[in-house]
Amino acid sequence: MKKISMRNDVRTFNIVIDGLYKEGKVEDAEEVMKHMAGKGVEPDIITYNTIMDGYCLCGQRDRARRVFDSMIDKNIEPDIISYNILINGYCKEKKVDEAMQLFREISHKGSKPNTVTYNTILQGLFEVGRIGDANFFYAEMLSAGHILDLYTLCTLLDGYFKYRLVEEAMSFFNKLERKMEHTSIELYNVVINGLCKNGLLDEAKDMLRKMEDNGCLPDDVTYNVLVQGFLRCSKISETATFMTEMAGRGFSFNATTAELLAGLLRRCSKISEMRIFMKEMAGSGFLFYATTTELLKWHPMHLQKPMAVRMLLEFSRLLTYCGGSFRKAVSLPGRHSSGLAVENTLEDNCSSESHLFHLDRDSLSSFSP
Repeated sequence: MKKISMRNDVRTFNIVIDGLYKEGKVEDAEEVMKHMAGKGVEPDIITYNTIMDGYCLCGQRDRARRVFDSMIDKNIEPDIISYNILINGYCKEKKVDEAMQLFREISHKGSKPNTVTYNTILQGLFEVGRIGDANFFYAEMLSAGHILDLYTLCTLLDGYFKYRLVEEAMSFFNKLERKMEHTSIELYNVVINGLCKNGLLDEAKDMLRKMEDNGCLPDDVTYNVLVQGFLRCSKISETATFMTEMAGRGFSFNATTAELLAGLLRRCSKISEMRIFMKEMAGSGFLFYATTTELLKWHPMHLQKPMAVRMLLEFSRLLTYCGGSFRKAVSLPGRHSSGLAVENTLEDNCSSESHLFHLDRDSLSSFSP
């Protein structure tokens, strides 16, 4: 076999280290860096930053700090990327004081914080509930002449809403609307999400219409956060309206929306409740497709009760009424002693409606006692 020769220079080693980093093999990457010295090649700032970032992404911030310190010991001055990596690592661990200490060190080392640095600490302060410090830090960011980017604005809005500071959030957003020629979809989504999570559903609906009037079309994120807000408050009619509108625009549920919808169906303890829920949804124009009904996970304990089996059969019948399909739509996890009885009951009751209802035997045979 023909041997492939590699150039022993820092660029080549950095390519290898970057490849290992992207595969999550950070320790191997550090070993390659140690091997460089034996080849007469000194690691550069890119080498160290890559390994530091790898350790931080793996949650090993202490090891990242060790690499950072070893870089300084070898008279390689950290750049702003080095600081940002480590500051982000501290903030993810909610060690904001350590992040702030490192931030103050930057200017003393001849470097300057950038917008990424400020954004990272700003988010870190909100994460630990230090609202006053976040506002102070934001003012410091402005006085330093940094241009606020979209991430900064979203971080501030989301932080205010998270701690129920709705007036502050809306005041800040209204100022942005007056200053900006076109408010971005991301900002509208943060506001709608914040209003929904604070129970202000009417205001969230108004914001949706307002953004459309301003020429900013809602996306899948917009509809998902709205539907989630109404689902959490069990507002069936409004939920159905937005789900229908959402489907008409070609948008799909995300995992959170799907789980909330499934949870609402699972909470129906009576056939009458489920019938009302599904007919109200259908009456608002929503169609139950197989992708929707696959979300309905029936707990094994439910299937031990005759009422649960009757609800399951009623669900299959209602799907036809609602224009949907139940084929492979129900997941029956686990196994219990009455599994065979459930299977027989379903077969007895569904044999004449096999085109409406389908449970494969593989699902049923997977039950465990």
